[in-house]
Amino acid sequence: MTGLMENDILTKVSRYNLIRNQRMIYIDVHESLAGNLAGKFVAVPNLINLIAKQEFQGVGETETESLNNCLAKIKNQGIEDLFPSPAPPVNP
Repeated sequence: MTGLMENDILTKVSRYNLIRNQRMIYIDVHESLAGNLAGKFVAVPNLINLIAKQEFQGVGETETESLNNCLAKIKNQGIEDLFPSPAPPVNP
């Protein structure tokens, strides 16, 4: 694809909303258009500016397969367990 640098990754994104225990997270499914992802489709739970740990991201050869893979991984998890812990405050 023209206009991309050598290591760029370009994806097309479909967004899903998951409401669990009256809280909402997004699951963005990325379709690889250029560059290398973990699979043709990767489903990533997120809170806009915070993405889930890699162990909870789904991979597949289709959008549905990657979304189902992700949902299976997060099925028994609380929302707070999906994301990295915040860094401790830095003392000035």
